[in-house]
Amino acid sequence: MKIVKGVDDYSSARVPTAARYSWRSLAVQRFGQNSALIVVIFGAELGTHLTFWKAMLAILVGMLLFEIVAVGVGIIGMREGMPTYALARWTGFGTGGSSVISLVIGLSMIGWFGIQTGIAAQGLTAIVGGLPMWLWAVVCGLVVTLISFKGIRSMAWTAYIAVPAFLIVIAWSIGTELARHDLTELLRSAPPSTSLTMLQAIAIASGPGVVQALISPDMTRFNRSAADVVKQTVVGISLGGLVLGGCGVLLAHAARTSNINAIVLSSVGWVGVVIIVAGTVKVNDWNLYSSGLSVMNFVQSVFGRRLHRWTVTAALGIAGTVVAAVGVLSQFLGFLTLLGVAMPPITGIMIAEYFFVRRWRADLESSRASGQLPAHAPAWVPASLVIWVLSSVAGAVIPVGISSLNALVLAMVLYVLAAKLGWVRGFGGTRAEPAVKAVGQPVEQP
Repeated sequence: MKIVKGVDDYSSARVPTAARYSWRSLAVQRFGQNSALIVVIFGAELGTHLTFWKAMLAILVGMLLFEIVAVGVGIIGMREGMPTYALARWTGFGTGGSSVISLVIGLSMIGWFGIQTGIAAQGLTAIVGGLPMWLWAVVCGLVVTLISFKGIRSMAWTAYIAVPAFLIVIAWSIGTELARHDLTELLRSAPPSTSLTMLQAIAIASGPGVVQALISPDMTRFNRSAADVVKQTVVGISLGGLVLGGCGVLLAHAARTSNINAIVLSSVGWVGVVIIVAGTVKVNDWNLYSSGLSVMNFVQSVFGRRLHRWTVTAALGIAGTVVAAVGVLSQFLGFLTLLGVAMPPITGIMIAEYFFVRRWRADLESSRASGQLPAHAPAWVPASLVIWVLSSVAGAVIPVGISSLNALVLAMVLYVLAAKLGWVRGFGGTRAEPAVKAVGQPVEQP
């Protein structure tokens, strides 16, 4: 199979050493994912209900939980040079289970794409006007689709432009608003609304990272070492989460509202267009990119048909744009709650299988030297699917602790226990892929 470098991005093969990127290049993109307007919005939501220092503690704890999981699954992606959907075949789920996960990830990322696009459309309608909100959603969605269509190099260059533009203008907006208030007073002020418990606040703070942790291999497969994964993750996540989340908390205390679009409009007016556009583009391209990889796997596994990444990306981009145009933003909280319990068990099972149980680790290691995917994979691993469902339900109904963390830890424990009891077994072996060796020349580093 011919690999189209810079477009298909080794979507059906291991990423070769020659096509890996510096950690700084990927850290910029990771930072772009975690320095979006949605992070400011989450910070503002916490600031509406908590004092500044309590809100920052919730952000810090939620971010650390996300980083630990993202590093764990990200190192797996780096070692094997494979995206999440492919890794799942040999990290506890088999080909059939991987296809189910792919569909879930694909739909969830389209949901995120629609929500982010809706936020952008809402802001542009308020600041620019001229078009109805649904039409602004169409414009934003199609622009991001074009960027993702071109692959990781296009996305890297977009991040280099959009991240600085976003940070400069959001800093101006925040600075303009905060200059009207005494900083010491804001740090000490009571929240404008009723309080959340600390556990509820941590759950909100970790919400945006639930899906990102699971799809980390889609990005870290382009890293060169485990140390690079750690540096990229810590720098990319910590800076965006703490700085912009903290700004959101302060803005909520200053304006006595969590309506960030209103704050941006009152602070910098038309220049807020840069905030809206840059803040959407640099995170939504990865939402669409990962969704495309996941849906490709689902179609191939279920229907036996291999699609091009760029074709799937275009189709999903249009679908996500329609989702945004019809108003998915109104279902944001329910969507986030569902992701918070459904996604973490998948990551927990993958980490438990790869690092502790190692039922299929030898297959990955024996094929890694040749640059190929393992020739065979189990079709189904029923124990994993049962554990996934049980852990998700438990995360939703257990009344104590953090729901996403409860679901993740329970999945890891149950998987290890099931393996010791001999219940983790594959059924119905399948040939996972044609033996494709990813051979390529060094790519230009953006």
